[in-house]
Formats: sequence, C-alpha cells, structure tokens
Amino acid sequence: MTFDDLKARSQSQLDDLFQRSPAGPIPEGDAAGEAVVCPGTWWSRLIARFVHALAWQGKVFTKNPDGDGATLVNKITAAGVHLIVARVYYTPSWIDGKECIVLDYSKTSLFARKIRDEIRLVDPENRLYLGKVWWGKTRLVDFALRFPQ
Repeated sequence: MTFDDLKARSQSQLDDLFQRSPAGPIPEGDAAGEAVVCPGTWWSRLIARFVHALAWQGKVFTKNPDGDGATLVNKITAAGVHLIVARVYYTPSWIDGKECIVLDYSKTSLFARKIRDEIRLVDPENRLYLGKVWWGKTRLVDFALRFPQ
C-alpha cells in the first residue's frame, strides 16, 4: 500500500480501513508524511503536494527510555524544521473505542494544544500508518506516515 493508494480511496473507505486495522507498535524513527485531504478526488494529490512542499513533511518519533510511549516532533515548513512536539501513547480511539496510538499535543504545544491525532498500522509490510486529525472533538483531515524499513 502507498500514499497514493490511500489518497485514491473515499473517506468512508479510509474510515473502514482505520477501523479494521490494529494500533500496531508505537513507531520509532523518521517518518515521511502526506496529508490525505479530499480523498478519492483529483484534488487529493494536488493538496498533498502543496502541503508537503510548504507546510508538513512528516514526524520523527523517539521512544521513551522507560519503554512506555514516545515523543514526536513534526517536520514543518519547506525546510523540514523540527517543531511542535507531542506525547505518544496507546488509548481508545474516539472513532470506534478500540485501541489506537494517540499523538497528544495538549500538554506539549501552546500552538497545537487542541490537536489530537490518532494513528493505526494499515500496512505492516510497508510500515504505513493512517492517521485521523482532531481539533477538539471535530475531525479535520486524514494523513499517512511511512517509516523506513
């Protein structure tokens, strides 16, 4: 599965894929990321390219030394500057109540404190995670993260 495969699916197909997928292991390392906005339309690839070029390229995960959870930093701006930190841990998803990996900005970022991302492993072979972005209790967009092998 690839980023393009996800962008080609409809929103309901992405939601179904997320609900059928396990949380998977908390990832570690430098992940390439792509926004999945207007999935299933020709706009999706265009928006993903624009976001990747100017705003967000992915996330870097670092596992906690005690083995419980992780932290991450986003790669943002055209230069891929490392900014906006989040705590990473397992918790029930707001979508279906099943376990997911949450990326929690509430205590680490003044700018993004209302953001909550939920991710699940949708393709273990390719280390591809599908994410859902929340602003407060409102779902905004999807995104995908691919970790190196």
